[in-house]
Amino acid sequence: MKTSKNGIELIKRFEGCVLSAYKCPAGVWTIGFGHTAGVKQGQTITQEIANSFLRHDLEKFEMFVTYNAPKNINQNQFDALVSFTYNCGIANLKTLVKNRNINEIGKAILLYNKARGKVLTGLVRRRKAEHDLFFKPV
Repeated sequence: MKTSKNGIELIKRFEGCVLSAYKCPAGVWTIGFGHTAGVKQGQTITQEIANSFLRHDLEKFEMFVTYNAPKNINQNQFDALVSFTYNCGIANLKTLVKNRNINEIGKAILLYNKARGKVLTGLVRRRKAEHDLFFKPV
C-alpha cells in the first residue's frame, strides 16, 4: 500500500517545509518536511531536494507500516500510521501496535503527544488529526 494524497497532505501540513537545518523539539537536526537522516547544522537544501527527501522517507515509513501494522487496515488507517511513524519512528510504531487490535491502535495514537517528556500542543493536534483519519470511513 502507498500513502494517499490525503496522507501526504497531512504529513506536509504538520511537518511544514524548512529549507535550512533546525533542531526539532526533540533536539534532532531536521530539514525539509521533517527529514532527519544525515542532517547537519548549517545545511540548506532546495524545494526539489525537500520533495525528494519526502518521497524517499515515505517509502521507508510505508514499508515499516506494511510490515508492522495489522494486515487488514484500510487506506485511511495506513495513512494515519505512516504519518505517525514519520513523526514518531519505527520503535514507537512497534509499541503502538503491540498486543492491540485495530480499534485499540487508533485510540492509542492520542497518547503519543510528548517530546522530551513534555506535552506539546502541535503533537496533540497532529495525533488528533491522525486519530480522526484512522477512524474516518473509506
